[in-house]
Amino acid sequence: MRVLGIDPGYAIVGWGVVEYAGNRFAPIAYGAVCTDKDTPFEQRLIEIYDGIKDICTRYQPEALSIEKLYYQHNQCGVPIYEYTPMQVKQAVTGYGKAVKKQIQEMTRIMLHLQTIPKPDDTADALAMAVAHCHCSRSRLMGTAPR
Repeated sequence: MRVLGIDPGYAIVGWGVVEYAGNRFAPIAYGAVCTDKDTPFEQRLIEIYDGIKDICTRYQPEALSIEKLYYQHNQCGVPIYEYTPMQVKQAVTGYGKAVKKQIQEMTRIMLHLQTIPKPDDTADALAMAVAHCHCSRSRLMGTAPR
């Protein structure tokens, strides 16, 4: 199975294509579609579209995995981060960074890469593709991941 992982954004869109066969992973290609901050937003979207379309044409992925942006609300529907004290925000950011680095390192090892790809968005996209392969295999096999 060939999977395209995407870490969305409008300044940097990380992407990674991974081949998964049996229980082995192989990185096919990875990188980032970058747009200039001075470019009008509508043009940035066109550049992202063209970049991802080219990647799909070139690498022919069979599946797509896109990172979902996480944004939590409290019971009243108010975004938590708008009313959370700054120290808690900073702690949550620190936890997230620690976990993110660990996931990137695990992905590097699984894909037999010498270094974690840069920018971080690219490493995150590869992690999305690997996670999709694990989850898809579980559903196809009727088992939970081990």
